[in-house]
Amino acid sequence: MYLSSEFRDPETARYHILPVPFDATSTFRKGADLGPSTLLEVSNQLEEYDIETGSIPCRAGIYVEEPVSAQEPEELPDRVQQRTRRILEAGKIPIILGGEHSVSVGSAWAAAEYFDDLTVVQLDAHSDLRQSYHGSPFNHACVMARIREKSPILQAGIRSMDISELEFVDPDRIFYAHQIHEDPEWISRLCSRLSARTYLTIDLDAFDPSILPSTGTPQPGGLDWYTVLRLIRCIAEKSRLVGFDIVELCPDGSHASPMLAATLLYKTIAYIETAAEK
Repeated sequence: MYLSSEFRDPETARYHILPVPFDATSTFRKGADLGPSTLLEVSNQLEEYDIETGSIPCRAGIYVEEPVSAQEPEELPDRVQQRTRRILEAGKIPIILGGEHSVSVGSAWAAAEYFDDLTVVQLDAHSDLRQSYHGSPFNHACVMARIREKSPILQAGIRSMDISELEFVDPDRIFYAHQIHEDPEWISRLCSRLSARTYLTIDLDAFDPSILPSTGTPQPGGLDWYTVLRLIRCIAEKSRLVGFDIVELCPDGSHASPMLAATLLYKTIAYIETAAEK
């Protein structure tokens, strides 16, 4: 999908992609800093037309901003927050591309600062509620601990956590993977807890590694493609989706995982655009 210049104009494009190629605190497989560029590269192979929604989402305009750079996890949230705030103040919808999951803290903070009635929905294999990890409160394992300081959260796909995180879990706002696979009504129950506006953070290890192996900390028992799409479509229909991120793509030479991530980004835009037309 090679967009013509009229759909890449920063003044008129509704969606601004902010790459954040940061990978300093990941503790298993490194390489998430290559995720944004790899996702954007394979997105050139996407078709403009989305069959499911019968729409051409890119006509809303998609502009790719200059990447955010940072060396230390403690400086990253402020830098991402400032850049995301500028996108929101321009009336655009920010799409953050990581990088490790710690890049989401600043963008979620910016959305929570800009919108009073915001819920942050997390798709992830890990609860990420540690207060500190490896000496930093901004480690990728602490993402949701930092975000919930600014906004209510909902968590889905979780299947890995440390026992120390249990005291920070809200049982009514977490949807564990093993429960999801047994509960056909879980999406409607999650969406019933949304506020007027939602920011969505998608750690790609939410997917089962059988369909997306190229991530830093894969866990068995994850979500499948159509389950995730149904959830995102429901969120877009029940709440105003004001921004989202896709993180933890860890390229390994295969095209399948980056293509899934790129298609997920485009499908999310399609759902936002379709919901806005209703």
